[in-house]
Amino acid sequence: MVGHYGRGIPLQMSKTPTRRSFIKKSLSAAGIAMGFPCIVPGSALGLNGAVAPSNRITTATIGLGGQGVGVMRVFLGQPDAQVIAVCDVNAHRREDAKTLVNSHYGETGCAVYGDFRELLARNDLDAVQIVAPDHWHVPLALAAARAGKDMYVEKPLGLSMAANQALREAIRTHGNVFQFGTQHRSERNFRFGCELVRNGRIGRLQTIRVGSLPSLVSENLSEEPVPDWLDYEMWLGPAPWAPFNNKRIVNQYWWHNYDYSLGFVAGYGVHYVDIAQWGNNTELSGPVMIEGAGVFPKDGMRDCAIAWDVLMTYSNGVKLVYTDTSKTPEGITFEGDEGTVYVTLGRTTSSPDSLVKTAWGPNDLRLYESNDHVKNFLECVKSRVETICPIEVAVRSDTLCHLSDIAMRRCRKLQWDPIAERFAGDEDANHYLAARSMREPWRL
Repeated sequence: MVGHYGRGIPLQMSKTPTRRSFIKKSLSAAGIAMGFPCIVPGSALGLNGAVAPSNRITTATIGLGGQGVGVMRVFLGQPDAQVIAVCDVNAHRREDAKTLVNSHYGETGCAVYGDFRELLARNDLDAVQIVAPDHWHVPLALAAARAGKDMYVEKPLGLSMAANQALREAIRTHGNVFQFGTQHRSERNFRFGCELVRNGRIGRLQTIRVGSLPSLVSENLSEEPVPDWLDYEMWLGPAPWAPFNNKRIVNQYWWHNYDYSLGFVAGYGVHYVDIAQWGNNTELSGPVMIEGAGVFPKDGMRDCAIAWDVLMTYSNGVKLVYTDTSKTPEGITFEGDEGTVYVTLGRTTSSPDSLVKTAWGPNDLRLYESNDHVKNFLECVKSRVETICPIEVAVRSDTLCHLSDIAMRRCRKLQWDPIAERFAGDEDANHYLAARSMREPWRL
């Protein structure tokens, strides 16, 4: 049954029996065959407020750095989820995560994997959290989609528009529940700011200003021996080969290298352009014109934009000015002809001040409400309705980051067709939309 939670849009349902339905049928059949009732603990039946194991969503985490373990801890705290496995190319990280999971549950059942393909082959796994380096997000998500797993995928999405589109198509085909790691959507102040704009409290929206932290510069890296606890070939995966250096695999470095990411124009800024799209009511569309300039390091391992100034224009006339935080405060400012709203982490301000005290009436537009990004995902896994940031929205928000990067690199005005998802009459710019070359055996 499809419930009425959120958008209320059902996903394509899988014809494969779920793990929960299989266990329920098996227990029922066993009771009939034995001819007498089984005596089981109340927790196994979901009594006393506990969730029965057969009703828990089994999950696994792929990528166990600081963010991965942080996301996994949130899943550990959910009574209707059970973390059953962890996966990382770093043996130390996966063993530490295994210890954490087993300690939390007071048992020894957490499995460890160095190869995600072995993990995804498990029939008892419902969902995965993908928190690996950025260049792995889409390859891992594609594999999960094809394996029939629901997924919580950290931002940003792929290294190309073609990769994002491939993932969107796979999820459409397989009907997986998808949650994008743009957690600001599940924070009240961001939703409230967008509701003020969408309900016309600042008058006609004219300009949106978004400020993001920029990428960083660094030294060149010398080659070092690969440690025996790391599968470096798997860490590189589809990315070009590069000599190992311990800093290369640390997020403060690979975050800002173009082989593995778009830098913070996407890795950080996607949080804010996603909210800009939400407030502009263009979360399933995009701008029609883009132009911009950026500053890139001339040397060093970190080579993504360290400063930028990008202007996007929408068909409704709204202009989105996207810059690094040296030019615009971190967050989003919505400017209308009757007022402004500024939203950032933990704070919403407005002009006039009274706007932030707005009380909603029965005829006001209210946006999809989620106050817990992980809980929202788990609820949608059960109900099969769209999450607060499903794949269609995720691709559109991520597109703004790709457009910004391309505009910086081409240094000229570009016309964008948000329906065709192509630059109009500009094959030079369209070249940047294509999938990047991938090392064997990896492919989209």
